[in-house]
Amino acid sequence: MDQPTLLLLLLPVILIQLGLMIFTLVDLMRNPKPNGPKWMWGLVIVLVNIIGPILYLVIGRRNY
Repeated sequence: MDQPTLLLLLLPVILIQLGLMIFTLVDLMRNPKPNGPKWMWGLVIVLVNIIGPILYLVIGRRNY
């Protein structure tokens, strides 16, 4: 498989990951009291790829 084909296959996953990361980081900044420290959730969102933002949405987000 050549490089352009591989890039086209990975592009949707990369876009979903970036979209989730941006959405959850903005939500984290606007959320006055998430479940846990903000710095910890910021690291989880940025470092744990697709699963990190999903964990924040399921566990860390508190309705305000």
